[in-house]
Amino acid sequence: MNFTLCNAALDVLQCANPIKKASRTRIHMQNWRDGTITHIGLAPDIPARPARPDKPELRRPNNMPKRRKAGSDKSKIALLHAIAHIELNAIDLAWDIMARFAHYSDQNQSQDQTNSFTLPRAFFDDWIKVADDEAKHFLMLVERLNDFGASYGDLPAHDGLWESSQKTAHDFAARLAIVPMVLEARGLDVTPNMIVMMNKQNDDKTANMLQIIHDDEVTHVRAGTRWFESWCDYHDLNIEEKWQDLVRTYFGTPLKRPFNHPSRAEAGMIRDWYEPLADISADIILTEETTPQD
Repeated sequence: MNFTLCNAALDVLQCANPIKKASRTRIHMQNWRDGTITHIGLAPDIPARPARPDKPELRRPNNMPKRRKAGSDKSKIALLHAIAHIELNAIDLAWDIMARFAHYSDQNQSQDQTNSFTLPRAFFDDWIKVADDEAKHFLMLVERLNDFGASYGDLPAHDGLWESSQKTAHDFAARLAIVPMVLEARGLDVTPNMIVMMNKQNDDKTANMLQIIHDDEVTHVRAGTRWFESWCDYHDLNIEEKWQDLVRTYFGTPLKRPFNHPSRAEAGMIRDWYEPLADISADIILTEETTPQD
């Protein structure tokens, strides 16, 4: 039997070791790119939760430790650890969307489904690239944590990102609306200020890593936007209205300001989509205390 993309997804999702999870992702990406993996396949037994190591301890967001003083090594470790946790979850989220919605692949459509919505290979090209980027980011961040004598798992983390995936597990459009177009788009808003903060601390290595992450995340949000638009176009739905409806349903809370409008625009997000869902506070300049929202 051929090893399929869904087999690769399950291989990663069922791997508890974070370094192996990232490394396997990068290997599967190369195998997809060079044609060793060609078939999408199906994954009937997708785990509700990916395998995870014993550490970090997962807590509710309101039970997380308070932020440390900005500029200290402990503060930097906490920031890097929080971002690494986001990137690890993002690896699994990318594989999960490929496997969970593989039945939409045009390879898996039977003749009596010719009028159904389908996903071409380009969709899976996009999302395996997302998975590979997130793996690259995670490994970079682990290396940087090691530079400070720390490791992933040393600090607690919260589980909000995967909770969002569980809420949208049954709905392809909702998954796109919430994960790339809300949660990853939030990363575009907060990362530039982190880069400024690292430059002020003369930490070029961390600043450069964060710039790589930001630039890659623009392409991830763009992929989410592009395939959400494709789904809406097929179903003859108003993109703005459908996205706002899904965000209200599955995200619930107002979107946080300030917004990074230029990066969001580069990612294909239109200001009229997200501004009406924002909190009522005016845009403010992010402070050095800002940490990512995962």
